[in-house]
Amino acid sequence: MSEKVTSIISGKEKKLNECYRVSELPDNLVKLIQTQFPVIQPSDYISIEEVQPFRKKLLEKIIEEEISEMSRIDEIISNTVKKEEKISRDIDEEFDTQLSYGERLSDSIASFGGSWRFIIIFGVILFVWIVINLVVTKPLDPFPFILLNLILSTIAALQAPVIMMSQNRQETKDRLRSRHDYMVNLKAEIEISSLNEKLDRLLKERWTRLLEVQQIQFELMQETLDKIAKKEMKD
Repeated sequence: MSEKVTSIISGKEKKLNECYRVSELPDNLVKLIQTQFPVIQPSDYISIEEVQPFRKKLLEKIIEEEISEMSRIDEIISNTVKKEEKISRDIDEEFDTQLSYGERLSDSIASFGGSWRFIIIFGVILFVWIVINLVVTKPLDPFPFILLNLILSTIAALQAPVIMMSQNRQETKDRLRSRHDYMVNLKAEIEISSLNEKLDRLLKERWTRLLEVQQIQFELMQETLDKIAKKEMKD
C-alpha cells in the first residue's frame, strides 16, 4: 500500500507519489505559495494538483514582469532622448559671434594678405609705380624709389602684428575645438559604457526568466508524462 501524506494546503491525505515535498520545489515557486500560505515549511507536502495553479500564476507573473521590463526600457530610452543634454555645438559659429569689430577686421586683412588676389594686385601696383616714376620727367619717387621702400616697410610692419593676432585667435579656436571634441568623445565613451552595462544586466535578467519558464515547462511536461505512464499501468 502506498504511503500517504497530508497536503499542507488542503489538509487532505494524498499518496506520496502524488505530492511534492516543499523543499523539492523551486524557490520562486515556494515564495509564491508562501504569499497565500506563510506557514508552510520545507518538510511539508503539497499535492501535484494544488501546485498547478501556483505554477500557472508564476508563469503569468514572469510574463508580466517581462512585458513591464520592456515597457520600462522603452520609457528610459524615450526619457533619455527627451532630457539628454547635447554638448555638441558649432565651435566656429560660437567663437565668431564673440569677436569684436577690430578682431574681425584683422582676420579679414590677414585673410586678404595671404591670398593670390593680394599678390597680384600688389604686384601690379608696384609695377605701375616703378614704370611711372621711370617714365615721367619729374617723378614723385625717383630711382632708387625711397618712398616706395618706406611704404613697403610700413605695410610689412603693420601686416606682421595683424597676421599674428589672427594666428593667435586661430590657435584659441583650435584649443576650444580640441577641448570640445574631447568632451564629446568622453561623453560618448561614458554613455557607451553605461549602455553596455545596462544591456548586460538586462540580458542576465532575461536569461534568468527564460530559465525559470523552461523549468516550469519541464516540470509540467514531466507531470504529464507521469500521468500518462500511470494511466497505461492501470489499463
